[in-house]
Amino acid sequence: MKTTITHLLLSFITISSIYAQQLDLELFASNLTKPVSIKHAGDDRLFVVEQAGKIKIINADGSLQTTPFLDINSLVINTGNERGLLGLAFHPDYAVNGYFFVNYINNSGNTVISRFTKDFTNSEIANPDSEFIILSYDQPYTNHNGGDLAFGPDGYLYISSGDGGSSGDPENRSQNKLSLLGKILRLDIDTSTETENYGVPVDNPFIEDSNARSEIWAYGLRNPWKFSFDRLNGDQWIADVGQSQYEEINRVSIEEALTGLNYGWKCYEGSDTYNTTGCADESTYTFPVSGYYHFGDGEVKCSITGGYRYRGSNYPNFYGKYFFADLCSQEIGYLIFDETNEVWTKTFQQFSGQWSAFGEDVNGELYVSDLSGGTIYKLTDPTLSDNDHILLGVSIYPNPTKNTLHINLGSNHNTELLTDVYIYDIQGKKVKEIHSTNNTTLTINTTELSDGIYILKINSGNSIQSTHKLVIH
Repeated sequence: MKTTITHLLLSFITISSIYAQQLDLELFASNLTKPVSIKHAGDDRLFVVEQAGKIKIINADGSLQTTPFLDINSLVINTGNERGLLGLAFHPDYAVNGYFFVNYINNSGNTVISRFTKDFTNSEIANPDSEFIILSYDQPYTNHNGGDLAFGPDGYLYISSGDGGSSGDPENRSQNKLSLLGKILRLDIDTSTETENYGVPVDNPFIEDSNARSEIWAYGLRNPWKFSFDRLNGDQWIADVGQSQYEEINRVSIEEALTGLNYGWKCYEGSDTYNTTGCADESTYTFPVSGYYHFGDGEVKCSITGGYRYRGSNYPNFYGKYFFADLCSQEIGYLIFDETNEVWTKTFQQFSGQWSAFGEDVNGELYVSDLSGGTIYKLTDPTLSDNDHILLGVSIYPNPTKNTLHINLGSNHNTELLTDVYIYDIQGKKVKEIHSTNNTTLTINTTELSDGIYILKINSGNSIQSTHKLVIH
């Protein structure tokens, strides 16, 4: 038996290593036009932003509603590859107040952050006449607009702003703290002042600095096209599009960011010097946790699309990975933290699509949009999914569970008696095992297991093996 157990553990570790390299895309919705943002409103629908000025709703089954949730095409400029309707964020109390916020480039070519309100008589549409402009600022060029929006775990609205465009930030706006360009902004949209339709959180890092705009949360960014918050710990992930050599991924906690971080552009592109004329000491900048070069990092790359750190429950092998993509190479990649060496390691996998945005649904499952194809895909793990139980026809319930787990092979599987059941934590450590039960039904006490995601491996009497995810909460 010792040899069998050892072999099983080695097999599991080997399989887990293989799993870690695999990612698949499952077509979820189609017939969209230039989708650039995917968000949820606290329910099982997805809201997809189309660059020309519409927001569409995708139902839980992947069907696309024919009537747009919002159509502001008349307000949005439709020229230039990086302009249009770019960002969407739902108020944390959207179910009550109906507020949501958009980031778009208007017909004058400038950024507008506006609030709209849903139609309370029909939750499938918004009131197009409800616009309330929160903030606007000029864009000197047609590119590098940033454009993303998200509410942080603190309830404040965060906005990504590019450096204003052209090439190499010619007016050094990103380092200029009196400019809103090249920044992450942080606003309190539940308050206002005599002069502004928003308030500034009292702990914003530059609120007392007369040489800085108080709205600034972080600066030194080139074109932060997408950012997100880790739903587990609140960390902010910012993917900043590079100039000509390097695409960068930044990660910071809310507490660290309270000091007012400078991400370095245009003094640095990633961790490499770009133009250090007039720049401060290297120690004053915050450098990325990871990234990649355009040349020499596999396929030729050009523009990063940032995503999310996976915190869903359907795919345990994804747990804790940060997903991102490159527009030119059409690769989708992920970072995973190597605890032994205390570094983030990256992996790329080749697909076909112009990946413009990632989205997270209400349950933490991830999606990605193809700009040119007008399609939305769900990220899946082909080696471990909700359908694994079909291999044996077993039922595992309840899952998620708290105290007790039942495994039933069913009346059609009387010859497939359970022989071995193993439970591993997400790092691959075996935490529980049951042997030679000679039953078609097994009850397992899980009270000693901590909350989290586990791998459940079942061996049956006819040598068939099946692997499942198990959630303890």
